[in-house]
Amino acid sequence: MADIAALTKLIEPEAEALGLSLVRVAFFGGKSDPTLQVMAERPDTRQLVIADCEALSRRISEKFDELDPIEEAYRLEVSSPGIDRPLTRVTDWTDWAGFDVRVKLASPLDGRKQFDGRIVASDGDSVTLGVNKIGEVVVPLAQIAGAKLILTDALIKATAPLSTEGADTIIEDAPLDDADTTKLEG
Repeated sequence: MADIAALTKLIEPEAEALGLSLVRVAFFGGKSDPTLQVMAERPDTRQLVIADCEALSRRISEKFDELDPIEEAYRLEVSSPGIDRPLTRVTDWTDWAGFDVRVKLASPLDGRKQFDGRIVASDGDSVTLGVNKIGEVVVPLAQIAGAKLILTDALIKATAPLSTEGADTIIEDAPLDDADTTKLEG
């Protein structure tokens, strides 16, 4: 299996050269479909357009063709972290304070390996979650195996695109009248 820390060290300068912030580098799929997943975003908008994905993919491919850091065949996937994004960096916890999150732990805390709650605060070493029926839970960041935002109306509103440039055009038809409805039914 590939060394994620070493791959991240190779990929991060390529992302930064394009003005992008690296969110996550992961390798998954096992032997049947090995995939190197790279998530990045523009720091000012938290968005990534297709042209950004293409440019980063090209830079990574060129770098990896030159250095060959992964011995086996694999697929490269470059994408935005999406709306229900993973929280992978220390700064993510303060950036997304007030939003709902699902946290999976490497080992149980208070008898649980998963917490769904609202991010209350983070001090850089731990995160405080407001969990229904439990109250506030302090989770050491080092104990978190994975975390991602939960899709809610508040998250959708907060992550509405700052720019619709490049979005597909939506053409709305005029409403159907009774005659049109009859044609559709018959």
